[in-house]
Amino acid sequence: MEIIKKYFPNLTEQQVEHFSKLQELYKDWNLKINVVSRKDIDELYLRHVLHSLGIAKIMEFQPKAKVMDVGTGGGFPGIPLAILFPETQFHLVDSIGKKIKVVNEVVEGLGLENVKTTHGRVEEVKDTYDFIVSRAVAQMETFHRWIKDKVQKKQNHELKNGILYLKGGDLTEELANFPKATIYDLPDFFEEDFFETKKVVHVPIKFKG
Repeated sequence: MEIIKKYFPNLTEQQVEHFSKLQELYKDWNLKINVVSRKDIDELYLRHVLHSLGIAKIMEFQPKAKVMDVGTGGGFPGIPLAILFPETQFHLVDSIGKKIKVVNEVVEGLGLENVKTTHGRVEEVKDTYDFIVSRAVAQMETFHRWIKDKVQKKQNHELKNGILYLKGGDLTEELANFPKATIYDLPDFFEEDFFETKKVVHVPIKFKG
């Protein structure tokens, strides 16, 4: 938990309480339904929570903004971002039922009112969003195809509406067809070795109406 305070020193009491509860909630639920590896549970705040919050170093979501987390798994990056931006609406989607069950239990355990979940494929979601976030669930080309009609027209942020994607390694080839993509290196924000090759990729997407 201290590592979160280190990089986000201005948390409210409620945010500190919510972040503090994550370890216990995930440990408890992971014993019943394994969604996070044992090693990662022991380093939950570094490998999952802070990594998710890398997006917050690039983007401050506005109140009433709508964000969809695709392939949320155990709730990352959606749940940490929802704690940090309590006035932003988050929609967490995953096709695997047991993962969404854990997400629902964690959301309920924290009492988060700005999160809704869907067990299903993103292609079935009918709504549109300011941003689509995710942690490397597919190659960018595939991911872009899944969500290209889910980005809304009205712009409310400095960055153009589109994808904010947590990825690692050399992305030159993967992003060759996305000339407007911007790569943000997480070591510019976090000093831990874990982030050495980690990045946030922003890909703007034009509204297709």
